[in-house]
Amino acid sequence: MKTSLLAAILVAAPLLFAADPIPSAQAKDHLGETATVCGHVADTRYLDSSRVTFLNFDKANPNHTFTAFVPAENRAKVGTPEKDYLDKDVCVTGKIQDYRGKPEIIVSDPQQIRLQSK
Repeated sequence: MKTSLLAAILVAAPLLFAADPIPSAQAKDHLGETATVCGHVADTRYLDSSRVTFLNFDKANPNHTFTAFVPAENRAKVGTPEKDYLDKDVCVTGKIQDYRGKPEIIVSDPQQIRLQSK
């Protein structure tokens, strides 16, 4: 019981204590940081063969400024983000990393992603 509680706290802590949101176009300036990145999901892609999902911010791939990536093993927990978040303002919390020259956050928990409140 204590182990699972500690694990839940460790997963939730970055979500609870993230500083001011970073606009998606500026995520590239924050590589290596755990932060909340917010912006407009302009393009999504679900690859049926590998079951991975990409949420591309600001512009369609390959001109996007930031990606929220949902690996196949997390798909069941996250649902259908390619439908739920397309053409919406979204915030994603996690560690910003570089993937082929573009910043991304890997989504492993549904609490990492939410609609941006106005």
